[in-house]
Amino acid sequence: MSAADAVSAVLLLAGSGFCAVGALGMLRFPDLLARLHAATKPQTIGLLLVLAGLAPQTGSVSSATPLLLIAVFQLITAPVTAQTIAGAAYRAGVVDPAALALDETDRTT
Repeated sequence: MSAADAVSAVLLLAGSGFCAVGALGMLRFPDLLARLHAATKPQTIGLLLVLAGLAPQTGSVSSATPLLLIAVFQLITAPVTAQTIAGAAYRAGVVDPAALALDETDRTT
């Protein structure tokens, strides 16, 4: 087993662990905002770790380039999607404003 194989194994295990914790959070957290957090933060970190674990196994930089594109796309889309869903849920009245630590929205207009 080479050093690249050992690093890949550690990164793949860590990434799958983060994804499993995120999935568990989706099942266990009580409200929408907490579930959105569990769906985006650990899942994104888990995917990035898995992609980092796959990169040394590809053998060349040109083969690892699509992994970098996937990582960038994930980093751009996951927070935007979570913010959009949370904003729509807030405007629809699904989120209790009293449960928020800070509410900077103007609900008078």
